[in-house]
Amino acid sequence: MTTIAPPPGYVADAATDLERDVLAALDTVLDPELDQPITELRFVRSILIDEAGVTVHLRLPTSFCSPNFAYLMGSDALDALEDVDGIGQVRVLLDDHHDSDKINAGLDARAGYKGTFGVEALDSLDELRLTFQRKAHTAAMERCVAAEIAAGRVTVAEVDRLALRDVPRGHHKAALLRRRMELGLSICPNSLVVVDEAGHALPADQIPMRLRFARSVRISMEGNSHFCRGLLATRYADDDECDGASGPVITNLRESLRAHPRSEQE
Repeated sequence: MTTIAPPPGYVADAATDLERDVLAALDTVLDPELDQPITELRFVRSILIDEAGVTVHLRLPTSFCSPNFAYLMGSDALDALEDVDGIGQVRVLLDDHHDSDKINAGLDARAGYKGTFGVEALDSLDELRLTFQRKAHTAAMERCVAAEIAAGRVTVAEVDRLALRDVPRGHHKAALLRRRMELGLSICPNSLVVVDEAGHALPADQIPMRLRFARSVRISMEGNSHFCRGLLATRYADDDECDGASGPVITNLRESLRAHPRSEQE
């Protein structure tokens, strides 16, 4: 649910183009561990649009969520928003986290992950992103295979020959192709679905183990997603403006000023 909370005296019948563009940009930002948009997870608390630009406040299920995950989401949100035409100055702030001050200062300064955390940044942000992209690909691969087996279009013994061209169009295939493109893996229709992390085909006798591992990754990600949603809903249940099951609150001062311009005497 999106709550529109403009200033007193301003009534909007529908979201403006900029509001929709901002939300669409944030829809592309994923929680790196859960592989879901931060908008769906209700991690976007508020959006303020004014003449200067846009300020977005993020929140997480706990105050001790991993700082590198938190920084990655904030950094990705900045990058996505700065691509929006006419947005102006962009600020992304993380609320209620034990490292909020450090993360927010780093995001404001565009200091980068290592510039923000210094010696605490053991791995680069690129290495962290790659780890979770591989996990997302593994889970997407397993979902495709499980759906094909459940539909009776392929048997367990035939999985080693299952190619991308054999998987019908739909959400599962689109997600798999997107993950493969992110990793630079082949999306040729003749490419095999079940591959290793480098995109190489596996011997038939290794595929059952690969799929068991993939299933455990997928179940872990889905379980963590439900857990985090529950924690967020509990943590912000008493937030009158934006509880843990709703949001974000959008305040569009830019549109208000255009709808009600001040006179020269004011």
